Amino acid sequence: MAFVYVIGPCYRCLRLFSYNPFSVPSQTIDATREPVCRTCLNEINQSRMARGLAPIVPAPGAYDPDEFGGVP
Repeated sequence: MAFVYVIGPCYRCLRLFSYNPFSVPSQTIDATREPVCRTCLNEINQSRMARGLAPIVPAPGAYDPDEFGGVP
């Protein structure tokens, strides 16, 4: 059994974090998905809720390793 796990920078704050590349919340910049860390997602959600928008809910396991082969 193998797992896939990525360690890379958050697009918003540039801090390194680990995530599942198939389900991590992201922003699309120039047609490329860019990952967003949990801390930044919380800040984004606070801003969204202050404007009356629903928060972005990360997929289960978005910040955990995924079994290789489980590509959606």
